[in-house]
Amino acid sequence: MATRQKNQTPGTGTGNAAAPATAPDPDDARDGDRTRLSKSVVVDRALALADAHGLEALTIRRLAQDLGVTPMALYWHFRSKEELLAALGDRVWTEIDVNLDPGADWVVQLRGLMESLVRMLRVHPSASNLLMQGEKLHGEASMEATEVALEVLQRGGFDSEEASEIARSVLWTGLMLVMSEPGFKPAMSLEQRTEHLRQDRIRLAMLPPDRFPRLVAAAGPLTDCEHPELHYRLGIDVFIGGVAALAGRGASPA
Repeated sequence: MATRQKNQTPGTGTGNAAAPATAPDPDDARDGDRTRLSKSVVVDRALALADAHGLEALTIRRLAQDLGVTPMALYWHFRSKEELLAALGDRVWTEIDVNLDPGADWVVQLRGLMESLVRMLRVHPSASNLLMQGEKLHGEASMEATEVALEVLQRGGFDSEEASEIARSVLWTGLMLVMSEPGFKPAMSLEQRTEHLRQDRIRLAMLPPDRFPRLVAAAGPLTDCEHPELHYRLGIDVFIGGVAALAGRGASPA
């Protein structure tokens, strides 16, 4: 907005020229970015980008562009991509439901935790890599989930050492189930994934049937997951059944 002109100087026929407009302060722009951006908004948008395009594609610059702010506005919240990824890891841990039915059997409770973990991993394609990169327990949500799992397992008769090993196996088995689902290629586009699966299916179907009759017959199921619920149900059943069997024997194998 133009500044108001001063009154004419006595003895002249014209007034002074208008003062030049003041250039915007870049600090004011950055403050505005920070005001309209909360840390949770940044994390939620970063997670959406990582799920859609992969963790490798997530950069501070790309995230800032997507949010319509300067990269400096994001550095106010996160000093590096590593800090941002740690926050994303904490964020996905919060989606695991640790509110168990207190009256349920411990095996049912353990299954509920594992099903919630797998459900979260399926919703967020980037979560598997996030949790593998940051397996150590730093965030409150990850510590709370682990505390609940240890409590459930100790109710099942396992001591602290055994419960710790099984709790760790719950996480890694959940990761394995999601990452081993045929067709799980989060870094690929739908077209690339479809073509990759097609080539894998042809490769198996073209094997010598006299040597590999079962592989040839299973070329479809081995390269595509037409029934994903069966894939996950069987995987969880096998794991939970094994843990229950150990508890029934009263001790873990030597």
